Amino acid sequence: MKNIGFLSFGHWMDQGSLVKTAEDSYLQSIELAVEAEKIGIDGAYYRVHHFANQIGSPFPLLSAIGAKTSKIEIGTGLIDMRYENPYMMAENAGLTDIITQGRVQLGVGRGSPEQVLDGWKYFGYDYSEEEIKDVTRERTLEFLKLLEGGYFAEPNPQPMFPQGPGKLRLEPYAEGLRQRIWWGAGSQQTAIWAAQHGMNLQSSTLVNYETNEPFHVQQAKQLRAYKEAWKEAGHDFEPRTLVTRSIQPITTDLDRQLFGNQGDDPNYDQVGFLAYHQNPTIFGKTFVGEPDKLVKELAEDEAIKEADTVLVTIPNTLGVEYNIHLLETLVKDVAPDLGWR
Repeated sequence: MKNIGFLSFGHWMDQGSLVKTAEDSYLQSIELAVEAEKIGIDGAYYRVHHFANQIGSPFPLLSAIGAKTSKIEIGTGLIDMRYENPYMMAENAGLTDIITQGRVQLGVGRGSPEQVLDGWKYFGYDYSEEEIKDVTRERTLEFLKLLEGGYFAEPNPQPMFPQGPGKLRLEPYAEGLRQRIWWGAGSQQTAIWAAQHGMNLQSSTLVNYETNEPFHVQQAKQLRAYKEAWKEAGHDFEPRTLVTRSIQPITTDLDRQLFGNQGDDPNYDQVGFLAYHQNPTIFGKTFVGEPDKLVKELAEDEAIKEADTVLVTIPNTLGVEYNIHLLETLVKDVAPDLGWR
């Protein structure tokens, strides 16, 4: 059994899209999660980007989804901590988790290159690209500490409202949320760091190119290193691990029209460089084909075997109806033969 979720970037664009505005993107994101829950999808996850025609403010969206659903996990993959104030984020995350009744799964991390240079400076953080690496981890650890619910703030001796004795904490406090924070790791080193600090692990469709092995093998090693480090750290709860895949079943004429040409030309892992990254990165292939072909290929993926959760990236610009068709095909025609259901 595996948890199956979707990951949406929430793109919108004027031309060639059923999602033309920000309003379309956010409202369809809610509708998609509602419909996905009905067909048995376990998680609705959203990527967060700034200065872009994509989802950028996750907490109102997650709260709205929580108010209209009852079971589905609601998460991010991931929130870029270069832009975040840990204290404000802890308040927003706590309230969102209360509204969703404990279903928030927050992926956090350094994030990928954004649309503007040093975008965090517009958010009030005057750091260079090199400095922000350490700041990102420091903010994450501070955020985790706040989620533990400790009392730390000195009370005002003449407060506006009555209060009990002693120090205060951020409110609202959401019990259990601390154990539902995920770190987006790009390497074995960062995966081990996440384990040491008691975070679950998200690993995307790209990782650092650390050996000359296929993407899924390198990613599987990352997950195994994480699990070993978790055991050594001795945390008091079981961790979760998540991988993301691009999977496109072909079952209808529309599927063939949109994606069938990719199936004729097999997709392979690709190696390249991201901005500000000195080391190369390996990108996992896209899985395209009829369900029986997908079952054979996905069954050989070592990283999927290691993970308890698989997120499927979706083409959100094709609209809710098409993406529910895609997800329903995975749940009914692919997942059972893989033992995911």
